[in-house]
Amino acid sequence: AGPAAAAAAAALWTEVNRCGQNGDFARALKSVNKILQISKDDVTALQCKVVCLIQNGNFKEALGVINTHTKVLTSDIIAFEKAYCEYRLNRIENALKTIQSASQQTDKLKELYGQVLYRLERYDDCLATYRDLIRNSQDEYEEERKTNLSAVVAAQSTWEKVMPEDLGLREATYELCYNSACALIGQGKLNEAMKKLQKAEELCRQSLSEDSDVTEEDIEAELAIIHGQMAYIMQLQGRTEDALQLYNQIIKLKPTDVGLLAVIANNIITINKDQNVFDSKKKVKLTNAEGVEHKLSKKQLQAIEFNKALLAMYTNQADQCRKLSASLQSQSPEHLLPVLIQAAQLCREKQHAKAVGLLQDFADQHPANAAEIKLTMAQLKIAQGSVTKACMILRSIEELQHKPGMVSALVTMYSHEEDIDSAIEVFTQAIQWYQQFQARTNYGCCVFQPKSPVHLSLIREAANFKLKHGRKKEAISDLEELWKQNPKDVHTLAQLISAYSLVDPEKAKVLSKHLPSSDTMSLKVDVDALENSHGATYVRKKAGKLTGDNQQKEQGQGDVKKKKKKKKGKLPKNYDPKVTPDPERWLPMRERSYYRGRKKGKKKDQVGKGTQGSTTAGSSELDASRTASSPPTSPRPGSAAAVSATSNVIPPRHQKPAGAPATKKKQQQKKKKGAKGGW
Repeated sequence: AGPAAAAAAAALWTEVNRCGQNGDFARALKSVNKILQISKDDVTALQCKVVCLIQNGNFKEALGVINTHTKVLTSDIIAFEKAYCEYRLNRIENALKTIQSASQQTDKLKELYGQVLYRLERYDDCLATYRDLIRNSQDEYEEERKTNLSAVVAAQSTWEKVMPEDLGLREATYELCYNSACALIGQGKLNEAMKKLQKAEELCRQSLSEDSDVTEEDIEAELAIIHGQMAYIMQLQGRTEDALQLYNQIIKLKPTDVGLLAVIANNIITINKDQNVFDSKKKVKLTNAEGVEHKLSKKQLQAIEFNKALLAMYTNQADQCRKLSASLQSQSPEHLLPVLIQAAQLCREKQHAKAVGLLQDFADQHPANAAEIKLTMAQLKIAQGSVTKACMILRSIEELQHKPGMVSALVTMYSHEEDIDSAIEVFTQAIQWYQQFQARTNYGCCVFQPKSPVHLSLIREAANFKLKHGRKKEAISDLEELWKQNPKDVHTLAQLISAYSLVDPEKAKVLSKHLPSSDTMSLKVDVDALENSHGATYVRKKAGKLTGDNQQKEQGQGDVKKKKKKKKGKLPKNYDPKVTPDPERWLPMRERSYYRGRKKGKKKDQVGKGTQGSTTAGSSELDASRTASSPPTSPRPGSAAAVSATSNVIPPRHQKPAGAPATKKKQQQKKKKGAKGGW
């Protein structure tokens, strides 16, 4: 049996070797199992079985074989395979222990050690490991190690805000370009990062198009992560519509990377905010895919959980919002967002007092974050109308008391409440803080030190505020301090004189001597430009060029005012200088004494009367015999006889010019035509 078994084992080993070279690990595994039936504790056969299982993706089964045969497969023999199985099963801490317990650190273990450190987000140790590998190894995997090294630098820049050092890597591959772009995003250099991503896209297309087996769909799937980062840059730049369009294009491709899909879905939710909630609820399902927690960093996962809590608040899921925010707070007790989300939810439920109490408790427990919490508390108080209490909360933030923005806010709020004394007290405390700060920085120095621009600005604002509210005596000391700092400041001196004129006129007279004379003051004003400006009410006409005689004449009579020539008024066409103008010509027709009203309907009554072709008024007018025998009872307007008639004639301003009715009729016709054309 011994020689036969040995021969069978030899044949099986030959089969295992052949299958291994061909990459047929499933068939090789069958041969290895037959060998183990002959010799169950064969170390080489057990190692081969573990390798075949790993190649087939059966990591759990491979780890089971290793743990079952611990006496045979010691850590020195199988350390790499065991650590790799644990790494692929996302047991990162166990993989780290296995690597560290190995007696000999091979290059394979160091490579895996770098990957484990990256997953644990220990970027400094990871960077040192890859540097050591690149320095001490030369093989076909050097390009991959450089890519991993650039990925570590990008992660440091993005998550730890560390300024990346120049590694001197030649960006010959799209992976290196992509990692370099990520590092630039971490530094806030978005335009440069976009250019790097465009270069990475070009390199990716070039490298994949060389392979005839790669389809256009495969290229788009590989470019998805690059396009996702481009969309993120657009979102940071405020181009949300472009970013949203690119995000949706990537989702339509249905990439297999669950981490990429989760990040894109989260970013779409941040764009939607409290709008388009239905779409956000659909997208949030992509963030719950299996394996997402192993693909993303801790900060990415935390941001997704924050957005889930906010979405629950926007969709009025109060219990879900409280549950998620409480879970986040237990994971990160010092983080602000969970508490702020809880407070926002309480405010939506009209429980403002409870929200303020929650924030106050957090501020007491975490003094380092008290400033931001107190700002939120003040905002809630203002929303409730308690402006004075909001001011008290703001003044309790010691590190912000002296800031110009805080001083301005407090003064505005106190002014709104008409509490001028408290507003002046805010100015005084801020000015005193800067005085003490300058005294500390200039300790032991006897040379006069000018005040800082912020300090002087506060003094000036305090003086202006006091002058505005009638506190002249209090403003004088501030103005004197400003003038002392800059004696050439005419504006401050003028304010000081104005304030003293109401309190001490004699002092104002003394100070007025320091004002510069009118001769020394030059006002560089372009009069022509000022008069010709858009807001000028009077535009001076440009004078023409004068001859020598006219110039001398004007110089001699420079004090004489020029008389404006009056334009001749236009006279009516039928004006007769012999006739006295109508004294009532400036009054409306209805208000004149001789107005008798208009005769309406005269022509309408004559329309349609009589037989067809007959005439009424026109026939009598054309009859010469009747015209001669019966003279008109009144002069016809516009005729020559009417103008040269008796003293009862209508004045020329009152008469209608000859041909006026026809002209009026033509104008009416033109208006009708115009109206018709307009419609």
